[in-house]
Amino acid sequence: MTGEKKKKIIKTIRIDVDKCHGCRACEMICSAFHAKPRYSSSNPARSRIRVIRDPLADIYVPVYAGEYTVAECAGRDKYTINGKEYSECAFCRASCPSRADFKEPDSGLPLKCDMCEGEDEPLCVKWCTVDALVVEEREEEVEEEIEQEELEVGLEELASKYGMNTIMDAISRLSKKD
Repeated sequence: MTGEKKKKIIKTIRIDVDKCHGCRACEMICSAFHAKPRYSSSNPARSRIRVIRDPLADIYVPVYAGEYTVAECAGRDKYTINGKEYSECAFCRASCPSRADFKEPDSGLPLKCDMCEGEDEPLCVKWCTVDALVVEEREEEVEEEIEQEELEVGLEELASKYGMNTIMDAISRLSKKD
């Protein structure tokens, strides 16, 4: 169902790979922010941003988590950077069945960057001392749609893939940890 056109501010994180030196502070603050309770631990597997690293070639590429996809992509291109080959998957932002990246380590649920909801700006941007990560805003005209809540859509996808019992077991395990 669609509605009228409205202007919407879209925030994204612009990544300047030439400035990143691989300190991984972005990963640490993101994982601490998303720990339960908040800031109680730091587990990089919970981070919504990852730094693809090749220290010997001085290559550091931050990639932050995007949308979940239920199927593997068809793209299997290779990229060559300073003589080293990288698969297309290395730089992909999606959580998908063929990779372990951007999945919650305890439950396997997909992770997505939430721009540190409730904060003035994403903490990875705030803690990046070399300005490799910068928030950009742009205005877009979009047709307003009436959609299901994001959580409901995600749960439906997970339930169809893993089954309701598996989802309920994961929720039960997570709730016992609090």
